[in-house]
Amino acid sequence: MPTLENNQKGTSLYLAVMILTVVMSISLGLATISVNQIKMLREMGYSVMAFYAADAGIEKVLVDRQNPNFTLDFYSSSLSNGASFQVIITARGDSCSASFFCIKSVGQFKEVNRAIEIDY
Repeated sequence: MPTLENNQKGTSLYLAVMILTVVMSISLGLATISVNQIKMLREMGYSVMAFYAADAGIEKVLVDRQNPNFTLDFYSSSLSNGASFQVIITARGDSCSASFFCIKSVGQFKEVNRAIEIDY
């Protein structure tokens, strides 16, 4: 006839497995949240780099407009940090209500794009 002690041993093992399962589930959930947060923070840094690349494109056009050979054109350049920009200049007219011209610059860094548009 089984004694009470023999039944207690199986219960302890079951309880230990259940506790380990709960702890592991919580740990995996926290790890998933942490990985997603780290990815989002990295992409925010990429976004800042892309924004400043777009700003560099605007600045290039504003500096180059002082050049007597300045023409409304398409600019594209890569920067030393791996970012790049593309600038499209549109003359005053139907699609541009600015006094002189509209400048749209798109900065790119890794897989992130950011754009700036100014009327001049």
